[in-house]
This record gives sequence, structure tokens and C-alpha cells, in this order.
Amino acid sequence: MSHLMIVSMLIFFALSVPVAVSIGLAGLLGVGYEGMTWLVVAQQIYAALDKYPLVAVPFFILAGNLMEASGISDRMVEFAKSLVGGVQGGLAISCVLTCMIFAAVAGSSVATTFAVGAILIPAMLRHGYPRPFAASLQATAAELGVIIPPSVPMILFAVSTDTSVGELFIAGVGPGILIAGALMLYVWLYAKRHGYGKRDGEGRIPVWQSFRQAWLALLMPVIILGGIYGGVFTPTEASAVAVVYALVVGIFIYRRLDLKTLSHTFHRSVISTSVIMFIIANAGVFGFLLNRAGVPQALGDWLGMLFTDKTMFLLGMNVALFFIGMFIETSASIVVLAPLLLPVAMQFGVDPAHFGVIMVVNLALGMVTPPFGVNLFAACTVAQISIERLVRSLVPFVLVVFTCLMIITYVPQLSLFLKELVY
Repeated sequence: MSHLMIVSMLIFFALSVPVAVSIGLAGLLGVGYEGMTWLVVAQQIYAALDKYPLVAVPFFILAGNLMEASGISDRMVEFAKSLVGGVQGGLAISCVLTCMIFAAVAGSSVATTFAVGAILIPAMLRHGYPRPFAASLQATAAELGVIIPPSVPMILFAVSTDTSVGELFIAGVGPGILIAGALMLYVWLYAKRHGYGKRDGEGRIPVWQSFRQAWLALLMPVIILGGIYGGVFTPTEASAVAVVYALVVGIFIYRRLDLKTLSHTFHRSVISTSVIMFIIANAGVFGFLLNRAGVPQALGDWLGMLFTDKTMFLLGMNVALFFIGMFIETSASIVVLAPLLLPVAMQFGVDPAHFGVIMVVNLALGMVTPPFGVNLFAACTVAQISIERLVRSLVPFVLVVFTCLMIITYVPQLSLFLKELVY
């Protein structure tokens, strides 16, 4: 039965059937093949969605869209430019810095791409940066949206594996800072070598003035992350706080949110949430059938024979996840693979939070690699460029992040030192 499900799912993928639908159809075939009552489908869908941490997903998506619509992201960009804009290549560096700040609330790389890219990609083009470079940088920097907490993929990993959301969030801080620092270093060296960004300081406002304009926007991640790690509220409650804060600031202080804008923002958020929930629901049926067939145990035994030590296991997992991420959407990959792979990783002595970070960072690379990188499509839309023109300039960015991934994989304390301090 498991062979039928997996083969049929791959056939659906090859026929360009959407990932969520492919998983659902494969699950239905499995139920029919086993001759089970169709009530099992409804029961497993309900069980997959009836999890309290999932409440955070729509709220964080909505918070990110409200930040974009209310002008909070604009002020974050201006503040980042005031800090590093005077350096050669400072405009490109400010793109990474802004994505890092924005990601600390939005939790979504696609939202970060549109919100920050709509401002900084045109600005980089005006300052002479090549269009492929600007789009590649924005797509890659926005990847921080799923690494720096809060992170929707980390919530999905936690729900799928019964891992603590708080532990996963705090484990993502060190890796997120590492990747951001590596990207900043690369774009600075690139600007120096090619002579770009010598006029990046033009038009930026003083740091104090930009801070006065942006302090309410900058206070948002402080409240959210400080509240989570200070024990004031849970990550799920923090998502609701983020929405309320963005609404209050956008309506009453910045006065950018009217009924028309709110309607459009809620509509976008509902669609994004529905896609994720549809994937989770179908993956719940799929995962139930695989567990019933004993696939996790068989996979664990097979991987245990294939890899003799922790080092080789982690290397094999990274290579496999890298290629999987190129073809399968991140959320679907996590909810299907995480329950299968985490027990095996724990057999090799890998901490669940550390493995969650490895998996999220690796699959996030799939968002910036052809053929199905959603960040690439978003950045290309903003930059008005085809993906074919992007590939050459994208390769160095992928190599930078992949190098960081290897460091994150084999230096677990980078992910775990804050977790051990707090928990």
C-alpha cells in the first residue's frame, strides 16, 4: 500500500498536479486500496488540524501582510538604510538587515520578499546594481523569514513532531544571525570588487531621525520576541498580539489602513492560510497511512544500516533535503518528512530542535532554487525579470547559504546555546 501511495504521488507531481492535491489523491488511493471506511479521511483531517499551535499560522501571515500594508516595512527599510547606507554596498546590506528585522515578526519569506523587495529592488536598480543581482539578493535575504523566529515552517515542524515551538524558535536565532552576517559580507565584497554602491549614502536620513520615525515599527519584534522568551505569552498568543499591534499602529498612528486596504490584506492572508492548511490536512491522511503501514520504522532501520554514524547521516539528510526542496514546497515537505526523519535523527543523538533548524534552513533553500522556488517567482515579479536571467547571479548566494547550513549542521551549539540558557 505504501508503495502505491508514494509512486502515485510522484506520478501526480510529474503531471504537474499541485503538491497538496497530489498528497491528498495519494492518500485517497491508499484508503481505497486498504478498503477502509471513508470516515477515516475525515477523522485524520480533523486530527491533523485540531492542534493549538496551528492557530499561530494565520495570525503571523496576517501580521506580515498588515506590516506591508500599514507602512511598517517602509520605516524598517529607512532605518536599516540609515545604519549601513553610508558604506559602499550599504543599500544591498540594508536589504539583508531589513529582511532580518521584518522576519522577526512576519514569519514568512514570501511576505518578506514582496514587502521589502517592492522598496529596495527599485532603489538598488536606481543606484546602478544589476537587476539579476538585486532580485537574487532579495530572494535569498527573504529566506531569513523562515529561519529567524517566529517562523511558520518551524511551527509546522513542531506540530508535526510534537516538539516545543518555543525551543525551535530560540534555536533559530543563532543560525539566522549567521546567515544574515554571511550574506552581508558577500554583498559588501561584491560591491567592492565590481565598484557598485559608491553612492548608496545619497538620500539617507540621519540615524536618530530615522529611529524616531521607525521606533514603533522596531518595537514590534521586541514586544513579540521579548514576550515569548520572557514568558509573558506563548508563541500562539504572540501571533495574535502581533496582529493587534499592526492594526493599532496602521489604523490610528500611521493612518495607512482603510477598509479597502484591510479587505485586500485579509483576502491575501486567507488564501495563504488556506493553502497551508490544505497541505496539512492532506498530509495528515497520508502520514496516518504510512504510519499504519510501518514505514517510519522501516525507514529508520534502513537508514540505520545505510549510515553508520551521525556525521554521515546528517550529510546524507542534507543532500536529500536539498534536492527535495528544489521540487516540493517547504510546508508540504515538512509535514510529510519531519515525522519520518526526526525519530531516526534522535537515534543518532541529534537534538530535536537542532534537527528542526537544519530541516527548515535546508528546505528554505528550495525557495530560492529553480524550478519551483517561490521566493524566486516573487522577486522576479517585483524586479520584472525572468528566472532564466537570474540563475547565474543566484549561484553564489545559494553557495553562501549552503556553507552556513554545513556550519549549522556540524556546530550544534550555534542552535542550542540559547535554548540551553532559557530552557
